[in-house]
Amino acid sequence: MDGIIIINKEKKYTSNDVVQIVKHTLNEKVGHTGTLDPNATGVLPILIGKGTKISKYLINHDKIYEAVLQLGKKTETGDGEGKVLEEDEVDINILTQENINHVLQCFVGKQTQIPPIYSAIKIDGKKLYDYARKGQKVSVPARNIEIYSLKLKNIDSENNQIEIRVECSKGTYIRTLCEDIAQKLGTIGYMKELNRIQVGQFNINNSIKIEEFKSNKDNKEYLEKNIIKVEDILKDKEKIVLDGRTIKSFLNGVKLDICHKDGIYRIYDKCNFIGTGTVKDKKLKRDVIL
Repeated sequence: MDGIIIINKEKKYTSNDVVQIVKHTLNEKVGHTGTLDPNATGVLPILIGKGTKISKYLINHDKIYEAVLQLGKKTETGDGEGKVLEEDEVDINILTQENINHVLQCFVGKQTQIPPIYSAIKIDGKKLYDYARKGQKVSVPARNIEIYSLKLKNIDSENNQIEIRVECSKGTYIRTLCEDIAQKLGTIGYMKELNRIQVGQFNINNSIKIEEFKSNKDNKEYLEKNIIKVEDILKDKEKIVLDGRTIKSFLNGVKLDICHKDGIYRIYDKCNFIGTGTVKDKKLKRDVIL
């Protein structure tokens, strides 16, 4: 069984928990396209079987999140998992729709962002959170990111919380964004809740809970309905059909002359989907063969 299944991860599972459950349930090779923190919820695309071969096409996708920003407290990790380092009175006057919307618009666009020290980014072969846990200082380089849209969803003045919806590029840390928004508002804050709504083409409306998946492990019709075929995942790529004369050369790694634009293409042997190829300078070369 090859393709992708979209899991709506719940808080009680880590991303690795989900991978292991799917792996042992289907007895297939399994991977994912991007970790969600243990307390984060939402879209987690799981690659199954030969679907793992196309992971490189899926790791640079834009994402959509919904987050709750808790104002008036700063934590060690930037989320609810870390110990509270500082507390501050929140001026009720900053919690107006007009003021918050004005601050949020300051973060829309291309910018640099310094990832949180409690993250899995590696520096000198060591994950940042390993440095953090040992109290070691390390210089964390800024990353280029882009916030496409940042909208206010709700204001909870009683609990000093605001809910936001973020559309952003790969590599954006919402924990850091929440801390920066709080600072711009004139206070401190941390990311209390995070729900990933979309990763690339994969939306939470098309996802399933892991318990539902487990209970339908022997339901072939259910699995076929919810596992997206590799061919369908790449439906936005143009199609190239090769005949018997050229398919063998293509599979053997020979570059073929072709009048197509540079890019990635779905490759067919007559009507059978066999994988992907890349075109560069009017030359077609095999890429991923299923």
